[in-house]
Amino acid sequence: MLGMLRDLFQHQAYADAAIINAIGRHETAAADRELRTLLHHILVAHRFWIRLCQGLPFSADEEGDLPDSLEPIAARYRDTHAEEREWLAQLSETDLAQALESAYFPSRRIAVGEALMQVCLHSHAHRSQCATRLRTLGGEPPPLDFILWLKDRPGPVWG
Repeated sequence: MLGMLRDLFQHQAYADAAIINAIGRHETAAADRELRTLLHHILVAHRFWIRLCQGLPFSADEEGDLPDSLEPIAARYRDTHAEEREWLAQLSETDLAQALESAYFPSRRIAVGEALMQVCLHSHAHRSQCATRLRTLGGEPPPLDFILWLKDRPGPVWG
């Protein structure tokens, strides 16, 4: 399972960079509060789960402010993906079974592997919303299918 999760996270970094770049190239989309809100929400949820898995503190108050432009969101995505890539490289299959505890999910046993899958699925769903919004605003979303990415496995290209 760990190999598949690493692939999904590599694809996610690629897809996040690609959709952010596509939004950034379209003036109306880059200024759109709805898109910034979606991207920010994806990132905050992503950071919550990763930090929980790493046993690091997470402050919803510090993470919660929506930036006024796309650039700081893009920078935070880039930094988050770089940090987690190093962490994921050190995980073992047995680490995936470790139980997590969170006040947001009282009395629930959530394994690290399940949390990591949540990050990927949650991000994927909201990237789809971003692509739809970008198209509505007149932009062209990039193809982000996992199966297409597998052929060459390109890395993320940050704006």
